[in-house]
Amino acid sequence: MSLPRMDAEAISRRGVCLVLAAPSGAGKSSIARALLAAEPRLTLSVSVTTRSPRPGEAEGVAYFFRTQEEFRALADSGALLEWATVFGRGYGSPRAPVEAALDAGRDVLFDIDWQGFRQLRAALPGDVVGVFILPPSMAELEARLRARGGDNEAEIALRMAAARREMSHAGEFDHLVVNRDFAVATAEVRAVLIAARTATARVRLPYPPD
Repeated sequence: MSLPRMDAEAISRRGVCLVLAAPSGAGKSSIARALLAAEPRLTLSVSVTTRSPRPGEAEGVAYFFRTQEEFRALADSGALLEWATVFGRGYGSPRAPVEAALDAGRDVLFDIDWQGFRQLRAALPGDVVGVFILPPSMAELEARLRARGGDNEAEIALRMAAARREMSHAGEFDHLVVNRDFAVATAEVRAVLIAARTATARVRLPYPPD
């Protein structure tokens, strides 16, 4: 019986979508930056938005900037994998560059909330792995928010209420990581990414010769 060739050139894999979600103050953005710095095969999904560019923001780097009409047309045509309206501004993940990356074996990082995670998983079943970042406690989360400065008591109360709502959906994700120690939490998220990359369903083995 002939066996398949197992040389490196004959083996490839499909990329994975890694979603990080967390309440504000849990450390998600810092973990995402550390992952991107450590993983050259991981790229951040660049979102489409209807808000205006800020000083220093380049098209296709910070965001893809579009008008409300253009954004609606993208959403209606299915060109966005997930999208939402936040404070009257549209935000979404473009489909074409993500699917191209996955087909090429590159991994894509998404910094979106639980609603975006639901939409993304529905759009790309089998390609999405979700990690929810939790604070060690609500008291620690509040302390982190206060340490940032700039928010009054009412604003902190609103952020804490929003955090509780966000955390109520943590059970929908594949993995939960508690950010007690930044280095440990980052290593745990990276381990999830590595495991997802090597899942049997993602590896394309060569067919045996005739």
